[in-house]
Amino acid sequence: MLVENNSAKHGQALSRSEAAIVGKAAPDEVRRYLPAFPIYKKTPLLELPGLARSLGLAGIAVKDEGQRYGLFSFKALGGAYAVARLVLEHAQKQLCRSLTPAQLLDGDVQAVARGMTVCCATDGNHGRSVAAGAQMFGCRCVIFLHSGVSAGREAAIAAFGAEIRRTDGNYDQSVAEASATGKAEGWTVVSDFSSEGYTEIPGTVMQGYAIMLDEIVHQSTAPYTHVFVQGGVGGLAAVVSGHLLDRFGTERPRIIVVEPSRANCLQLSAQANRRLAMEAGDATVMAMLECYEPSLVAWDILEKSADFYLDVSDDTAVEALRRFAKPLEGDPVLKIGESGAAGLAGLEVAMADPTIRNRLGLNAKSRVLLIGTEGATDPELYEKLLKDGTAAFAAAGH
Repeated sequence: MLVENNSAKHGQALSRSEAAIVGKAAPDEVRRYLPAFPIYKKTPLLELPGLARSLGLAGIAVKDEGQRYGLFSFKALGGAYAVARLVLEHAQKQLCRSLTPAQLLDGDVQAVARGMTVCCATDGNHGRSVAAGAQMFGCRCVIFLHSGVSAGREAAIAAFGAEIRRTDGNYDQSVAEASATGKAEGWTVVSDFSSEGYTEIPGTVMQGYAIMLDEIVHQSTAPYTHVFVQGGVGGLAAVVSGHLLDRFGTERPRIIVVEPSRANCLQLSAQANRRLAMEAGDATVMAMLECYEPSLVAWDILEKSADFYLDVSDDTAVEALRRFAKPLEGDPVLKIGESGAAGLAGLEVAMADPTIRNRLGLNAKSRVLLIGTEGATDPELYEKLLKDGTAAFAAAGH
């Protein structure tokens, strides 16, 4: 199903606060903190000429976030960045003096940070970033994982010294438990999901992603006509679409937000023209996108800047994963996970359906940008999906 954004706000300029989070100047603020991240480097933007020819397009490029910070996901840019800002703020209050981001790595600052606890709920990637940031800057970390998070992803988070707490139910229920526990314990909740009364920290997480858009703009060899970007709670999609709106205005590419058919809360919200939660159903193989309610800050930006919403099946996502892993001649071999491949799945669905293809204006002149949001964050599951498809997901009890 393809749903067009018919909001009365569509195309309006971002507010000052929204622009501060995702706009053209947001990457400059993120760069101020790079001295605290000496391992920072740009991830590659790769052309896929063979795939473009096979689909009848002028070009396809993919931003490979599987190499980001060694955490295998674009989320590395958000959670750890938010932790850095929070620790700096806490340390300045405790030490009664101004500090630079580079001083986050100093012993006296980290000694103060040890009195601070950060927590969050996660499907895997955001929690890994928060845990990595906590370890890097010296504070305690507690991560809440719902029943659908694999053992492999749990182990990857625990490797950063985080305490793991398993919760019943789905992602949204784990978010509620993390929030309630954090409030009761006096911990700082570093969530990428915003709601009424809780927007500042999720906005900071989103701001961290903005540097990826700045990289893309400077790495691109020609303008894009279309961007297929993953949905989830909407954070990444809002950064991509909001940044391009603020930077290019009416000259921006068309933004198509891609979601699992089993967890398409953004699409359903766009259809209803209001932010709404959906009932949880069967688990999707695209675990990083298994969300049932849009983030408030993200939704407000998406109403202005996203153009279409498209849902894809689990089988299509796994086929896209395989397409990256076993490419056509001339294209690079890419290890992009099942959620990271959702954008390509959306593109292939669109190209296979004449009605959708024509409605999106995809043709021989189109240049498409994809975001490979994650690598093989669960290597064992990745190999099984590569070999056995969604049958491997079903065999795991989903």
